[in-house]
Amino acid sequence: MSKQTEIEALRSAYRRDLAEGTDRFFEPPRTTCPWCGSGRLTTRLRTTDLLQHKPGAFGLDRCEECGHTFQNPRLNDTGLEFYYRDFYDGLGEQKMSGTFGGRTKMYQGRAQAMVPHDPTPKNWLDVGTGHGHFCEAAREVLPGTAFDGLDFTDGVELAAREGRVERAYRGAFPDLAPDLAARYDVVSMFHYLEHSTDPDRELRAAHETVRPGGHLLIEVPDPESRYARLLGRWWLPWLQPQHLHFIPVANLRTRLTDLGFTVVAEQHAEAHDPVDLLAAVWLALDHAAPREDAPWLPTPPGALQKTLRAALLLAGIPALIAGTLLDRFAVRPFSHRLRVSNAYRIVARRD
Repeated sequence: MSKQTEIEALRSAYRRDLAEGTDRFFEPPRTTCPWCGSGRLTTRLRTTDLLQHKPGAFGLDRCEECGHTFQNPRLNDTGLEFYYRDFYDGLGEQKMSGTFGGRTKMYQGRAQAMVPHDPTPKNWLDVGTGHGHFCEAAREVLPGTAFDGLDFTDGVELAAREGRVERAYRGAFPDLAPDLAARYDVVSMFHYLEHSTDPDRELRAAHETVRPGGHLLIEVPDPESRYARLLGRWWLPWLQPQHLHFIPVANLRTRLTDLGFTVVAEQHAEAHDPVDLLAAVWLALDHAAPREDAPWLPTPPGALQKTLRAALLLAGIPALIAGTLLDRFAVRPFSHRLRVSNAYRIVARRD
């Protein structure tokens, strides 16, 4: 089946989903911070879906008490299903698999973060593993480690079929944790917590799953990055509407300590992914250009729209190249000093 045929087959289903508008995809707005309970909230960002361009408007609020930033109002289960659909699976599966599959060096760097603390873990559970590309790459760094994967999408089952993980667990981590209690030397959560509806529940599940003396490895976007303010809605890690929570590093350290972990490492420059300026240019160009066809559009774009889109993207190539060069060669060596690292990484030992 061609992509265009697949889009047309899905269009009527999306039309039914959107017939009543997008308000039904959201919970009632919160008046208190989900992290600390404070009522001192301010608006941090208002934006739209800049990646899939599905209809809807999304807001991020910041707690003035603890600094936690969160989606408000938050997507409900129906909304999460709608906005995740055809991103990592379905129409988007091939694209995402190619994107994640080409980042071997980054994945190996994540695995290296564990080496000073446990150079020979026997077993490792990667939570939010997607298609298992991290596990496949990490095996080169830790050849004696058995890597298992957990995810709520069918990507984890694909990872098992492809041999990237030894065991595949499909479902919600907190629901599966009791059956995995104290089983793993290492549990990793790479860019997973920001997607979860309840990060604290996920952290408690991790504490249950890591054996005493074992380690939890977390990497999340850094809401305190200067890029978050300078680039505004064009900062890729905002990733609305999928990212629900942005946790300042001090908050996460405190919560881990309260749960019974000892933080043994905190990394910023090492976790930085040098794509901010390139991504900002691309998001702006893609937003300005006529839409590429997708099943949530009421009708396919015409020939003129396709021509205008191609012309605008072609004209933007010099800006995309400039963004890439600045990201990799001008900013990356000084990312931590400039406080623009877009992520941070924590290694914590279960006491």
